[in-house]
Amino acid sequence: MTIPTDLDRRFRTAATTLGLVDVGYDVVESPLGDLFVAASDRGLASISFQAEPELQLERLARIAGPRVLRLPASVDLARRELDEYFSGRRQTFDVTLDLRALPPFTVDVLRELARVPYGETTTYGALAARVGRPTAARAVGTVMNRNRIPIVLPCHRVVGSTGDLTGYAGGLDIKRRLLRLEGALD
Repeated sequence: MTIPTDLDRRFRTAATTLGLVDVGYDVVESPLGDLFVAASDRGLASISFQAEPELQLERLARIAGPRVLRLPASVDLARRELDEYFSGRRQTFDVTLDLRALPPFTVDVLRELARVPYGETTTYGALAARVGRPTAARAVGTVMNRNRIPIVLPCHRVVGSTGDLTGYAGGLDIKRRLLRLEGALD
């Protein structure tokens, strides 16, 4: 059964107006392929290279609450900033982030990660040292692996101690493409 477009629009508008949505999401086109993007009233909550919503909804519900609804307008700011980034017109993101439900160490690492400049790279060890835990390079790697807001929180800018590209949730090809976009790779 297909829901008429007007009824669907009215339902989504009413749910938003009445504050009945914990997280809104949409699938956003990008040069890397479709991205799953979600935002709460606190800010951007998720970007995933796995754009299939059914793979993401339970995770989002655990983060921000069970009322998750496809609301393209909820990610308009993130969509615009991502478009500007991919077109080379944006080097830093201004969108507010929703980092709730993350342990303090993870938040510290992600905040420090956000300071790694466009077009530059750092290592896991250097990032660990910047958060006051110089022996926690592996723990930093785990944070990068679980980063739920890649691109905006630029885990693609973190490389191995020898400068080699190491694992990336979107795959090493996407990591290379992002670093090339920023001029950090030839």
